[in-house]
Amino acid sequence: MTHDHDLELRPTAAQTEAALNPPPGRIGGDLVVETLAALGATTVFGVPGQHALGVFDALRRSDLRYIGLRVENNAGFAADAYGRITGEAAPLLLSTGPGALTSLAALQEARAASAPVLAISSQVPTAGLGGGRHGYLHELPDQAASFRGVVKSVHTARTQSQIPSAIAEAWVSALTVPHGPVWVEIPQDVLLARTPVPVVTGGDTFPEELPPRPELTAVAADLLTRAERPAIIAGGGVVRADAAKKLRQLAERLQAPVVTTFGGKGAFPWTHPLSLQSWLEDRHTTDFLEDADVLLVIGSGLGELSSNYHTFAPRGRVIQIEADLGKLESNHPALGIHADARLALQALLETAGERTDSAAPERVRGVLDRVHARIASQGLTLEQDVLAAVREALPPRAPSFWDMTVLAYWAWSAFDAKAPGTMHSAQGSGGLGYAFPAALGAAAADPTHPVLAVSGDGGALYSVAELATARQYDLNVTWLVVDDGGYGILRAYMTDAFGTPTATATDLPGPDFVALAESFGVPGVRTSPETLERDLAKALATPGPSVVVLPAVLRMFAPTHTD
Repeated sequence: MTHDHDLELRPTAAQTEAALNPPPGRIGGDLVVETLAALGATTVFGVPGQHALGVFDALRRSDLRYIGLRVENNAGFAADAYGRITGEAAPLLLSTGPGALTSLAALQEARAASAPVLAISSQVPTAGLGGGRHGYLHELPDQAASFRGVVKSVHTARTQSQIPSAIAEAWVSALTVPHGPVWVEIPQDVLLARTPVPVVTGGDTFPEELPPRPELTAVAADLLTRAERPAIIAGGGVVRADAAKKLRQLAERLQAPVVTTFGGKGAFPWTHPLSLQSWLEDRHTTDFLEDADVLLVIGSGLGELSSNYHTFAPRGRVIQIEADLGKLESNHPALGIHADARLALQALLETAGERTDSAAPERVRGVLDRVHARIASQGLTLEQDVLAAVREALPPRAPSFWDMTVLAYWAWSAFDAKAPGTMHSAQGSGGLGYAFPAALGAAAADPTHPVLAVSGDGGALYSVAELATARQYDLNVTWLVVDDGGYGILRAYMTDAFGTPTATATDLPGPDFVALAESFGVPGVRTSPETLERDLAKALATPGPSVVVLPAVLRMFAPTHTD
Protein backbone atom coordinates (compact mmCIF):
# COMPACT_ATOMS: atom_id res chain seq x y z
CA MET A 1 0.00 0.00 0.00
CA THR A 2 1.26 3.47 -0.86
CA HIS A 3 0.69 6.30 1.58
CA ASP A 4 0.81 10.04 0.86
CA HIS A 5 3.90 10.55 3.00
CA ASP A 6 5.71 7.86 1.03
CA LEU A 7 5.19 9.87 -2.15
CA GLU A 8 6.60 12.98 -0.45
CA LEU A 9 9.83 11.13 0.35
CA ARG A 10 10.38 9.87 -3.17
CA PRO A 11 13.25 11.79 -4.85
CA THR A 12 12.57 13.70 -8.03
CA ALA A 13 14.31 12.77 -11.24
CA ALA A 14 16.63 15.75 -10.87
CA GLN A 15 17.52 14.76 -7.29
CA THR A 16 18.22 11.19 -8.37
CA GLU A 17 20.42 12.38 -11.23
CA ALA A 18 22.41 14.68 -8.90
CA ALA A 19 22.83 11.91 -6.32
CA LEU A 20 24.04 9.29 -8.81
CA ASN A 21 26.23 11.59 -10.87
CA PRO A 22 27.87 14.09 -8.49
CA PRO A 23 30.26 16.64 -9.98
CA PRO A 24 33.94 15.76 -9.55
CA GLY A 25 36.12 17.20 -6.80
CA ARG A 26 33.46 17.65 -4.11
CA ILE A 27 34.70 17.99 -0.52
CA GLY A 28 33.11 18.45 2.89
CA GLY A 29 32.79 22.19 2.27
CA ASP A 30 30.49 21.43 -0.65
CA LEU A 31 28.10 19.71 1.73
CA VAL A 32 27.90 22.96 3.71
CA VAL A 33 27.03 25.19 0.76
CA GLU A 34 24.76 22.58 -0.83
CA THR A 35 22.79 22.28 2.41
CA LEU A 36 22.46 26.06 2.74
CA ALA A 37 21.20 26.33 -0.83
CA ALA A 38 18.77 23.45 -0.32
CA LEU A 39 17.38 25.19 2.77
CA GLY A 40 16.72 28.33 0.74
CA ALA A 41 19.73 30.51 1.54
CA THR A 42 20.83 32.84 -1.26
CA THR A 43 23.37 35.12 0.47
CA VAL A 44 26.11 34.37 2.98
CA PHE A 45 28.39 36.65 4.98
CA GLY A 46 31.78 35.99 6.48
CA VAL A 47 35.55 36.29 6.67
CA PRO A 48 37.79 33.41 5.48
CA GLY A 49 40.39 31.71 7.63
CA GLN A 50 42.84 28.84 7.31
CA HIS A 51 40.67 26.13 8.83
CA ALA A 52 37.54 27.27 6.96
CA LEU A 53 39.03 27.32 3.45
CA GLY A 54 37.16 24.16 2.48
CA VAL A 55 33.88 26.06 2.75
CA PHE A 56 35.19 29.09 0.89
CA ASP A 57 36.55 26.87 -1.89
CA ALA A 58 33.11 25.29 -2.23
CA LEU A 59 31.51 28.73 -2.63
CA ARG A 60 33.15 28.90 -6.08
CA ARG A 61 31.06 25.91 -7.14
CA SER A 62 27.77 27.21 -5.77
CA ASP A 63 25.22 29.86 -6.69
CA LEU A 64 25.33 31.43 -3.23
CA ARG A 65 26.18 35.13 -3.17
CA TYR A 66 29.05 35.85 -0.80
CA ILE A 67 29.41 39.21 0.95
CA GLY A 68 32.84 39.34 2.55
CA LEU A 69 33.48 41.84 5.30
CA ARG A 70 36.81 42.87 6.82
CA VAL A 71 36.13 41.99 10.48
CA GLU A 72 34.20 38.99 11.77
CA ASN A 73 32.17 41.05 14.24
CA ASN A 74 31.05 43.33 11.43
CA ALA A 75 30.15 40.29 9.32
CA GLY A 76 27.97 39.17 12.23
CA PHE A 77 26.24 42.57 12.36
CA ALA A 78 25.63 42.39 8.60
CA ALA A 79 24.10 38.92 8.94
CA ASP A 80 22.00 40.16 11.87
CA ALA A 81 20.49 42.93 9.74
CA TYR A 82 19.94 40.59 6.79
CA GLY A 83 17.98 38.31 9.10
CA ARG A 84 15.94 41.19 10.52
CA ILE A 85 15.04 42.51 7.07
CA THR A 86 14.25 39.20 5.36
CA GLY A 87 13.08 37.05 8.27
CA GLU A 88 15.39 34.34 6.90
CA ALA A 89 18.31 32.70 8.67
CA ALA A 90 21.43 34.55 7.55
CA PRO A 91 24.50 32.29 7.15
CA LEU A 92 27.72 33.61 8.71
CA LEU A 93 30.92 31.77 7.75
CA LEU A 94 33.79 31.97 10.24
CA SER A 95 37.15 30.42 10.96
CA THR A 96 38.43 28.83 14.16
CA GLY A 97 39.55 30.49 17.40
CA PRO A 98 40.24 34.23 17.03
CA GLY A 99 37.99 34.54 13.98
CA ALA A 100 35.13 32.80 15.72
CA LEU A 101 35.56 34.66 19.00
CA THR A 102 35.65 38.04 17.25
CA SER A 103 32.00 37.47 16.27
CA LEU A 104 30.76 37.09 19.85
CA ALA A 105 29.56 40.67 20.37
CA ALA A 106 27.55 40.54 17.15
CA LEU A 107 25.98 37.22 18.11
CA GLN A 108 25.10 38.66 21.53
CA GLU A 109 23.23 41.49 19.80
CA ALA A 110 21.47 39.02 17.50
CA ARG A 111 20.38 36.97 20.53
CA ALA A 112 19.09 40.03 22.39
CA ALA A 113 17.23 41.27 19.30
CA SER A 114 16.03 37.81 18.16
CA ALA A 115 17.74 38.07 14.78
CA PRO A 116 18.12 34.71 12.98
CA VAL A 117 21.82 34.19 12.25
CA LEU A 118 23.29 30.79 11.30
CA ALA A 119 26.97 30.93 12.26
CA ILE A 120 29.08 28.13 10.77
CA SER A 121 32.62 27.90 12.07
CA SER A 122 35.50 25.62 11.33
CA GLN A 123 37.35 23.72 14.05
CA VAL A 124 40.85 22.34 14.46
CA PRO A 125 41.35 18.93 12.81
CA THR A 126 39.48 16.03 14.38
CA ALA A 127 42.67 14.67 15.95
CA GLY A 128 42.96 17.88 18.00
CA LEU A 129 39.48 17.77 19.52
CA GLY A 130 38.75 16.70 23.06
CA GLY A 131 39.96 19.56 25.19
CA GLY A 132 43.67 18.78 25.16
CA ARG A 133 46.54 21.03 24.10
CA HIS A 134 47.59 19.72 20.73
CA GLY A 135 49.34 22.83 19.48
CA TYR A 136 47.09 23.51 16.51
CA LEU A 137 46.84 27.10 15.30
CA HIS A 138 43.71 28.83 16.70
CA GLU A 139 43.03 25.92 19.09
CA LEU A 140 40.64 26.40 22.01
CA PRO A 141 40.08 23.78 24.72
CA ASP A 142 36.34 23.87 24.04
CA GLN A 143 35.38 26.33 21.32
CA ALA A 144 31.64 25.62 21.52
CA ALA A 145 31.67 26.47 25.24
CA SER A 146 32.53 30.06 24.33
CA PHE A 147 29.22 30.33 22.47
CA ARG A 148 26.75 28.34 24.57
CA GLY A 149 25.92 31.32 26.77
CA VAL A 150 25.40 33.59 23.76
CA VAL A 151 23.55 31.68 21.02
CA LYS A 152 20.25 29.79 21.09
CA SER A 153 21.77 26.41 20.31
CA VAL A 154 25.10 24.76 19.48
CA HIS A 155 25.45 22.04 16.84
CA THR A 156 28.49 20.01 15.86
CA ALA A 157 29.32 17.86 12.85
CA ARG A 158 32.25 15.49 13.33
CA THR A 159 31.77 13.51 10.12
CA GLN A 160 30.67 14.53 6.65
CA SER A 161 27.40 12.61 6.86
CA GLN A 162 26.47 14.72 9.90
CA ILE A 163 26.86 18.06 8.10
CA PRO A 164 23.46 18.32 6.31
CA SER A 165 21.45 17.31 9.36
CA ALA A 166 23.44 19.50 11.78
CA ILE A 167 22.96 22.57 9.57
CA ALA A 168 19.27 21.81 8.98
CA GLU A 169 18.71 21.37 12.71
CA ALA A 170 20.44 24.69 13.38
CA TRP A 171 18.38 26.37 10.66
CA VAL A 172 15.15 25.25 12.33
CA SER A 173 16.40 26.46 15.70
CA ALA A 174 17.29 29.90 14.31
CA LEU A 175 13.83 30.33 12.79
CA THR A 176 11.75 28.89 15.62
CA VAL A 177 10.36 31.73 17.74
CA PRO A 178 11.96 33.45 19.40
CA HIS A 179 14.35 33.75 16.46
CA GLY A 180 18.03 33.99 17.26
CA PRO A 181 21.61 33.10 16.38
CA VAL A 182 22.79 29.49 16.34
CA TRP A 183 26.23 27.92 16.12
CA VAL A 184 27.55 25.05 14.00
CA GLU A 185 31.19 23.91 14.00
CA ILE A 186 32.95 21.47 11.70
CA PRO A 187 36.60 20.30 11.87
CA GLN A 188 39.04 21.40 9.18
CA ASP A 189 39.83 17.91 7.94
CA VAL A 190 36.13 17.08 7.57
CA LEU A 191 35.68 20.19 5.42
CA LEU A 192 38.71 19.42 3.23
CA ALA A 193 38.34 15.68 2.58
CA ARG A 194 36.78 14.36 -0.62
CA THR A 195 33.22 13.26 0.09
CA PRO A 196 31.25 10.20 -0.97
CA VAL A 197 28.05 11.77 0.40
CA PRO A 198 25.58 12.47 -2.44
CA VAL A 199 24.80 16.04 -3.48
CA VAL A 200 22.42 17.63 -0.95
CA THR A 201 19.17 18.49 -2.73
CA GLY A 202 16.47 17.99 -0.08
CA GLY A 203 16.15 20.68 2.54
CA ASP A 204 12.52 21.10 3.60
CA THR A 205 12.41 22.24 7.21
CA PHE A 206 9.49 23.49 9.24
CA PRO A 207 10.21 25.75 12.21
CA GLU A 208 7.76 25.15 15.02
CA GLU A 209 5.01 27.67 15.67
CA LEU A 210 4.25 28.89 19.18
CA PRO A 211 0.49 29.37 19.62
CA PRO A 212 -0.96 30.63 22.89
CA ARG A 213 -2.83 28.36 25.28
CA PRO A 214 -6.55 29.08 24.79
CA GLU A 215 -7.43 29.22 28.48
CA LEU A 216 -4.89 32.03 28.92
CA THR A 217 -6.11 34.13 26.01
CA ALA A 218 -9.68 33.65 27.21
CA VAL A 219 -8.81 35.16 30.58
CA ALA A 220 -6.74 37.92 28.95
CA ALA A 221 -9.56 38.83 26.58
CA ASP A 222 -12.02 39.02 29.45
CA LEU A 223 -9.71 41.26 31.50
CA LEU A 224 -9.12 43.61 28.57
CA THR A 225 -12.80 43.79 27.63
CA ARG A 226 -13.84 44.69 31.17
CA ALA A 227 -10.94 47.10 31.81
CA GLU A 228 -11.64 50.75 32.57
CA ARG A 229 -8.17 52.07 31.66
CA PRO A 230 -6.41 49.50 29.45
CA ALA A 231 -3.03 50.29 27.89
CA ILE A 232 -0.58 48.42 25.69
CA ILE A 233 3.21 48.24 25.58
CA ALA A 234 4.31 46.85 22.20
CA GLY A 235 7.85 45.49 21.91
CA GLY A 236 10.11 44.11 19.24
CA GLY A 237 8.25 40.81 19.23
CA VAL A 238 5.36 42.53 17.44
CA VAL A 239 7.67 43.70 14.67
CA ARG A 240 9.43 40.35 14.31
CA ALA A 241 6.11 38.51 14.13
CA ASP A 242 4.79 40.88 11.45
CA ALA A 243 1.86 41.60 13.74
CA ALA A 244 1.57 45.40 13.54
CA LYS A 245 -1.79 45.34 11.74
CA LYS A 246 -3.27 42.96 14.30
CA LEU A 247 -1.94 45.18 17.12
CA ARG A 248 -3.68 48.20 15.60
CA GLN A 249 -6.94 46.29 15.23
CA LEU A 250 -6.86 45.21 18.87
CA ALA A 251 -5.92 48.67 20.17
CA GLU A 252 -8.77 50.26 18.25
CA ARG A 253 -11.25 47.62 19.42
CA LEU A 254 -10.23 48.17 23.03
CA GLN A 255 -9.59 51.92 22.66
CA ALA A 256 -6.32 51.20 24.45
CA PRO A 257 -3.40 53.68 24.20
CA VAL A 258 -0.19 52.10 22.86
CA VAL A 259 3.44 52.88 23.60
CA THR A 260 6.15 51.13 21.59
CA THR A 261 9.45 50.10 23.12
CA PHE A 262 12.71 51.13 21.47
CA GLY A 263 12.94 47.67 19.93
CA GLY A 264 9.32 47.89 18.82
CA LYS A 265 9.64 51.14 16.86
CA GLY A 266 7.13 51.25 14.03
CA ALA A 267 4.84 48.60 15.56
CA PHE A 268 2.09 51.22 15.93
CA PRO A 269 1.45 54.34 13.81
CA TRP A 270 3.26 57.32 15.34
CA THR A 271 0.44 59.83 14.74
CA HIS A 272 -2.48 57.54 15.59
CA PRO A 273 -4.87 59.08 18.18
CA LEU A 274 -4.05 56.21 20.53
CA SER A 275 -0.27 56.44 20.05
CA LEU A 276 1.83 57.34 23.09
CA GLN A 277 4.80 57.03 20.71
CA SER A 278 8.03 55.82 22.37
CA TRP A 279 8.65 58.18 25.28
CA LEU A 280 9.51 55.42 27.74
CA GLU A 281 12.28 57.46 29.38
CA ASP A 282 9.74 59.95 30.68
CA ARG A 283 7.96 59.99 33.98
CA HIS A 284 4.71 61.26 32.41
CA THR A 285 4.52 58.17 30.23
CA THR A 286 5.53 55.91 33.09
CA ASP A 287 2.85 57.40 35.35
CA PHE A 288 0.21 56.86 32.67
CA LEU A 289 1.17 53.20 32.22
CA GLU A 290 1.29 52.63 35.97
CA ASP A 291 -2.27 53.93 36.21
CA ALA A 292 -3.64 51.37 33.73
CA ASP A 293 -5.93 48.88 35.42
CA VAL A 294 -5.05 46.27 32.76
CA LEU A 295 -1.72 46.54 30.94
CA LEU A 296 -1.05 44.32 27.93
CA VAL A 297 2.69 43.87 27.33
CA ILE A 298 3.30 42.11 24.05
CA GLY A 299 6.69 41.12 22.64
CA SER A 300 8.73 42.75 25.42
CA GLY A 301 10.44 41.48 28.54
CA LEU A 302 10.12 44.92 30.21
CA GLY A 303 13.86 45.14 30.63
CA GLU A 304 15.92 48.13 31.74
CA LEU A 305 15.16 50.45 28.83
CA SER A 306 11.52 49.43 28.51
CA SER A 307 10.79 49.98 32.19
CA ASN A 308 12.33 53.45 32.58
CA TYR A 309 15.40 51.92 34.20
CA HIS A 310 13.38 49.58 36.39
CA THR A 311 11.42 52.43 38.01
CA PHE A 312 8.18 51.30 36.37
CA ALA A 313 5.82 49.82 38.97
CA PRO A 314 2.44 48.88 37.49
CA ARG A 315 -0.47 49.01 39.90
CA GLY A 316 -2.99 47.16 37.72
CA ARG A 317 -3.15 43.67 36.26
CA VAL A 318 -0.38 42.89 33.77
CA ILE A 319 -0.83 40.52 30.83
CA GLN A 320 2.49 39.60 29.23
CA ILE A 321 2.73 37.86 25.85
CA GLU A 322 6.31 36.80 25.15
CA ALA A 323 7.91 34.20 22.87
CA ASP A 324 11.10 33.99 24.95
CA LEU A 325 10.15 31.83 27.91
CA GLY A 326 12.99 33.17 30.04
CA LYS A 327 11.55 36.70 29.82
CA LEU A 328 8.05 35.72 30.88
CA GLU A 329 7.32 37.40 34.24
CA SER A 330 11.06 37.95 34.68
CA ASN A 331 10.56 41.55 35.84
CA HIS A 332 6.89 41.86 36.87
CA PRO A 333 4.19 39.42 38.00
CA ALA A 334 1.72 38.89 35.18
CA LEU A 335 -0.72 36.63 33.45
CA GLY A 336 2.10 35.15 31.39
CA ILE A 337 1.31 33.85 27.91
CA HIS A 338 4.19 32.06 26.19
CA ALA A 339 3.38 32.64 22.53
CA ASP A 340 4.26 34.27 19.25
CA ALA A 341 2.89 37.81 19.15
CA ARG A 342 0.99 37.35 15.89
CA LEU A 343 -0.79 34.18 16.99
CA ALA A 344 -1.61 35.62 20.41
CA LEU A 345 -2.99 38.85 18.95
CA GLN A 346 -5.14 36.83 16.55
CA ALA A 347 -6.52 34.83 19.47
CA LEU A 348 -7.34 38.04 21.36
CA LEU A 349 -9.02 39.54 18.29
CA GLU A 350 -11.24 36.46 18.08
CA THR A 351 -12.29 36.63 21.74
CA ALA A 352 -12.06 40.21 23.08
CA GLY A 353 -15.12 42.42 23.04
CA GLU A 354 -15.29 46.05 21.96
CA ARG A 355 -14.84 48.93 24.36
CA THR A 356 -15.98 52.51 23.92
CA ASP A 357 -13.81 55.19 25.47
CA SER A 358 -14.07 58.55 23.76
CA ALA A 359 -11.69 60.07 26.32
CA ALA A 360 -8.73 57.82 25.44
CA PRO A 361 -7.33 60.02 22.61
CA GLU A 362 -7.65 63.08 24.82
CA ARG A 363 -5.72 61.39 27.62
CA VAL A 364 -3.01 60.42 25.11
CA ARG A 365 -2.74 64.01 23.88
CA GLY A 366 -2.44 65.18 27.47
CA VAL A 367 0.52 62.87 28.12
CA LEU A 368 2.31 63.85 24.91
CA ASP A 369 1.73 67.55 25.57
CA ARG A 370 3.37 67.20 28.99
CA VAL A 371 6.29 65.23 27.53
CA HIS A 372 6.90 67.76 24.76
CA ALA A 373 6.62 70.70 27.16
CA ARG A 374 9.23 69.12 29.42
CA ILE A 375 11.63 68.60 26.51
CA ALA A 376 10.97 72.12 25.17
CA SER A 377 11.96 73.61 28.52
CA GLN A 378 15.50 72.18 28.28
CA GLY A 379 16.84 74.30 25.40
CA LEU A 380 17.58 71.37 23.09
CA THR A 381 16.63 72.95 19.79
CA LEU A 382 19.80 71.78 18.01
CA GLU A 383 19.21 68.14 18.85
CA GLN A 384 15.56 68.25 17.80
CA ASP A 385 16.41 70.05 14.56
CA VAL A 386 19.09 67.49 13.67
CA LEU A 387 16.73 64.57 14.29
CA ALA A 388 13.98 66.28 12.27
CA ALA A 389 16.41 66.83 9.39
CA VAL A 390 17.28 63.13 9.36
CA ARG A 391 13.60 62.19 9.31
CA GLU A 392 12.86 64.60 6.45
CA ALA A 393 15.80 63.38 4.38
CA LEU A 394 15.09 59.67 4.83
CA PRO A 395 12.44 58.18 2.50
CA PRO A 396 9.50 56.73 4.49
CA ARG A 397 10.18 53.08 3.59
CA ALA A 398 13.98 53.27 3.81
CA PRO A 399 15.47 51.34 6.74
CA SER A 400 17.81 52.99 9.23
CA PHE A 401 20.41 51.49 11.56
CA TRP A 402 21.64 53.33 14.64
CA ASP A 403 24.76 52.91 16.72
CA MET A 404 25.03 53.59 20.44
CA THR A 405 25.37 57.36 20.10
CA VAL A 406 23.59 60.47 21.42
CA LEU A 407 21.47 60.98 18.32
CA ALA A 408 20.34 57.34 18.48
CA TYR A 409 19.28 57.80 22.10
CA TRP A 410 17.14 60.69 20.94
CA ALA A 411 15.78 58.59 18.09
CA TRP A 412 14.69 55.81 20.44
CA SER A 413 12.18 58.18 22.02
CA ALA A 414 11.55 60.84 19.40
CA PHE A 415 11.99 59.36 15.90
CA ASP A 416 8.98 58.34 13.82
CA ALA A 417 10.02 55.03 12.24
CA LYS A 418 7.08 55.33 9.76
CA ALA A 419 6.66 51.56 9.40
CA PRO A 420 7.52 48.35 11.25
CA GLY A 421 10.93 46.90 10.52
CA THR A 422 12.42 50.18 9.29
CA MET A 423 14.37 51.31 12.39
CA HIS A 424 16.99 49.12 14.03
CA SER A 425 19.58 49.80 16.69
CA ALA A 426 22.06 47.98 18.90
CA GLN A 427 20.01 48.57 22.04
CA GLY A 428 19.49 44.83 22.44
CA SER A 429 22.95 44.38 23.95
CA GLY A 430 24.42 47.87 23.59
CA GLY A 431 27.60 47.15 21.64
CA LEU A 432 29.42 49.76 19.59
CA GLY A 433 30.03 49.58 15.86
CA TYR A 434 26.66 48.10 14.86
CA ALA A 435 25.13 50.65 12.51
CA PHE A 436 27.32 50.68 9.39
CA PRO A 437 27.97 46.94 8.91
CA ALA A 438 24.32 46.22 9.76
CA ALA A 439 23.24 48.73 7.12
CA LEU A 440 25.44 46.91 4.61
CA GLY A 441 23.62 43.67 5.40
CA ALA A 442 20.27 45.38 4.95
CA ALA A 443 21.35 46.81 1.59
CA ALA A 444 22.37 43.32 0.49
CA ALA A 445 18.96 42.03 1.57
CA ASP A 446 16.93 44.69 -0.24
CA PRO A 447 18.62 46.92 -2.83
CA THR A 448 15.34 48.66 -3.73
CA HIS A 449 15.63 51.21 -0.90
CA PRO A 450 18.55 53.34 0.24
CA VAL A 451 19.75 52.47 3.74
CA LEU A 452 20.87 54.93 6.41
CA ALA A 453 23.48 54.21 9.08
CA VAL A 454 23.97 56.64 11.99
CA SER A 455 27.12 56.54 14.16
CA GLY A 456 29.15 58.76 16.40
CA ASP A 457 32.82 59.18 15.60
CA GLY A 458 33.78 56.77 18.38
CA GLY A 459 31.51 54.00 17.14
CA ALA A 460 32.44 54.72 13.53
CA LEU A 461 36.04 53.76 14.19
CA TYR A 462 34.87 50.27 15.15
CA SER A 463 33.59 49.62 11.64
CA VAL A 464 35.45 52.04 9.37
CA ALA A 465 37.20 49.14 7.60
CA GLU A 466 33.85 48.22 6.06
CA LEU A 467 34.05 51.24 3.78
CA ALA A 468 36.05 48.84 1.64
CA THR A 469 33.17 46.35 1.71
CA ALA A 470 30.64 49.05 0.81
CA ARG A 471 32.72 50.04 -2.18
CA GLN A 472 33.56 46.49 -3.26
CA TYR A 473 29.90 45.46 -3.47
CA ASP A 474 28.58 48.94 -4.34
CA LEU A 475 26.04 48.75 -1.54
CA ASN A 476 23.48 51.54 -1.34
CA VAL A 477 24.25 52.81 2.16
CA THR A 478 24.63 56.38 3.37
CA TRP A 479 26.60 56.65 6.60
CA LEU A 480 25.93 59.69 8.80
CA VAL A 481 28.79 60.20 11.24
CA VAL A 482 28.08 62.70 14.03
CA ASP A 483 31.58 63.80 15.04
CA ASP A 484 31.78 65.21 18.57
CA GLY A 485 35.43 64.34 19.09
CA GLY A 486 35.02 61.29 21.27
CA TYR A 487 32.64 59.00 23.09
CA GLY A 488 30.06 61.73 23.59
CA ILE A 489 27.52 59.79 25.62
CA LEU A 490 30.21 58.36 27.93
CA ARG A 491 31.60 61.86 28.37
CA ALA A 492 28.15 62.99 29.46
CA TYR A 493 27.65 60.03 31.77
CA MET A 494 30.99 60.63 33.49
CA THR A 495 30.24 64.32 33.88
CA ASP A 496 26.86 63.56 35.45
CA ALA A 497 28.30 60.93 37.78
CA PHE A 498 31.67 62.42 38.75
CA GLY A 499 31.54 66.09 37.78
CA THR A 500 34.19 65.73 35.09
CA PRO A 501 35.10 63.09 32.50
CA THR A 502 38.43 61.30 32.17
CA ALA A 503 39.36 63.12 28.98
CA THR A 504 42.04 60.65 27.96
CA ALA A 505 39.33 57.98 27.86
CA THR A 506 36.42 59.89 26.33
CA ASP A 507 38.09 62.44 24.01
CA LEU A 508 39.30 60.88 20.78
CA PRO A 509 41.51 62.65 18.25
CA GLY A 510 40.05 61.18 15.09
CA PRO A 511 40.58 61.12 11.35
CA ASP A 512 39.14 63.39 8.72
CA PHE A 513 36.19 61.11 7.94
CA VAL A 514 35.50 62.77 4.59
CA ALA A 515 39.08 62.28 3.42
CA LEU A 516 39.11 58.77 4.85
CA ALA A 517 35.93 57.83 2.98
CA GLU A 518 37.31 59.24 -0.24
CA SER A 519 40.49 57.21 0.20
CA PHE A 520 38.25 54.12 -0.07
CA GLY A 521 36.60 55.53 -3.17
CA VAL A 522 33.44 56.45 -1.25
CA PRO A 523 32.09 60.00 -1.73
CA GLY A 524 32.09 62.09 1.43
CA VAL A 525 30.70 65.47 2.41
CA ARG A 526 31.05 67.62 5.53
CA THR A 527 27.73 69.16 6.49
CA SER A 528 26.24 71.40 9.18
CA PRO A 529 22.95 71.37 11.09
CA GLU A 530 21.62 73.93 8.63
CA THR A 531 22.53 71.92 5.52
CA LEU A 532 22.11 68.41 6.92
CA GLU A 533 18.69 67.70 5.44
CA ARG A 534 19.78 68.74 1.94
CA ASP A 535 23.14 66.95 2.03
CA LEU A 536 21.70 63.77 3.53
CA ALA A 537 18.81 63.65 1.07
CA LYS A 538 21.21 64.07 -1.85
CA ALA A 539 23.47 61.28 -0.56
CA LEU A 540 20.52 58.93 -0.03
CA ALA A 541 19.24 59.63 -3.54
CA THR A 542 22.62 58.83 -5.12
CA PRO A 543 23.17 55.11 -5.77
CA GLY A 544 26.10 53.44 -4.02
CA PRO A 545 27.82 54.13 -0.71
CA SER A 546 28.40 57.62 0.71
CA VAL A 547 29.46 59.30 3.94
CA VAL A 548 28.02 62.47 5.46
CA VAL A 549 29.95 63.94 8.39
CA LEU A 550 28.23 66.29 10.85
CA PRO A 551 30.60 67.97 13.33
CA ALA A 552 28.32 68.65 16.31
CA VAL A 553 28.20 68.18 20.06
CA LEU A 554 24.71 66.97 20.93
CA ARG A 555 23.24 66.76 24.41
CA MET A 556 20.77 64.30 25.85
CA PHE A 557 17.51 65.42 27.37
CA ALA A 558 17.59 65.36 31.16
CA PRO A 559 16.93 62.03 32.88
CA THR A 560 13.26 61.53 33.47
CA HIS A 561 13.18 58.47 35.67
CA THR A 562 14.31 60.53 38.67
CA ASP A 563 11.91 63.48 38.31
